[in-house]
Amino acid sequence: MQNNITQVDTEDLLAEAERPAPPTPDPDDPYANAPVNILLIGSDDRSGENASLGGEAPGMRSDTTMILHISGDRTRVEVISIPRDTLVDTPECQTTNGTVPAQRGAMFNSAFAYGWDKGQDLASAATCTILTVEKFSGTFIDGFVVVDFAGFVSMVDALGGVPITIDEPIDAPQADLVLEAGPQTLNGTQALGLARARKGAGLDGSDLKRIERQQDLLTAMSAAVLGQNLLTDTPKLLQFLNAATSSLSASPEFSSLQNLAGLALSLKGVNMDNITFMTPPLADAPTNKNRVIFTSGAEDVWERLRNDQPIEDPDPTEAPVEEGTDVVLDGTADQAVPAP
Repeated sequence: MQNNITQVDTEDLLAEAERPAPPTPDPDDPYANAPVNILLIGSDDRSGENASLGGEAPGMRSDTTMILHISGDRTRVEVISIPRDTLVDTPECQTTNGTVPAQRGAMFNSAFAYGWDKGQDLASAATCTILTVEKFSGTFIDGFVVVDFAGFVSMVDALGGVPITIDEPIDAPQADLVLEAGPQTLNGTQALGLARARKGAGLDGSDLKRIERQQDLLTAMSAAVLGQNLLTDTPKLLQFLNAATSSLSASPEFSSLQNLAGLALSLKGVNMDNITFMTPPLADAPTNKNRVIFTSGAEDVWERLRNDQPIEDPDPTEAPVEEGTDVVLDGTADQAVPAP
């Protein structure tokens, strides 16, 4: 089986950094009975194949970052979105070409961008992002996966598309996306457009609304994975991973298809009721209405994450998403903050 994942080693860059204590591993199985925190980073790389999907542009940015938490008992999966426009303190970070100084009140995604600009490689960008997440959450990050445009398209196409319902027509020229309202199955290119879209007809320009659409897409993809029994059928799972991991980059722990398959198969008891997507509590930044800050309620999220406790109690009035069924893109949100 072909291994499509590019390994990106940050061990040397993280070696001297001040970090939260990792869990004590089982010597025979490092992830046995231990929670796993993986940083999912959506790269805005516009070179090579990605240029044809998003337009050519210099540099490397990250507009999407999520913490994927897998509980130690393998009964829960929680995905926490970190808005790019959140103002945070970023720590000093070592890159392959020198040090990026600490910043106060910086946009969260500047950690990735400055790491890339200084080191000119994913190892540097990922290192600065990991250390920033660890600083504000107090949670040890076990590793990371970087997904570019082409990689996301490959994932969706490997699933055979994403069944989803769009509540109103969308016309987003910058994302090259036109969708009618109603139930439909998006191919990889359409799903990428929906994940990227922020401005246009049917959209309000908010990055927080875009995060909600991304979470809806991932909910739909999770339902498709469970509906196709990929977590209980090893040959089918390996075939899916082989197709889906094209254009991915990851830390050594998660750059092996066999390792990913083993972790995925350990989740065979998870259903849609046990998969939670959320964004920490936020408020408008006092200094800029186009930026947000974590509220005191976010600390409860980080504490539960650190202690491997359920992060969000299920709403008993909300019907669960059935495996293998459509997900409705309803676009609800507590608050939307315009992004520039």
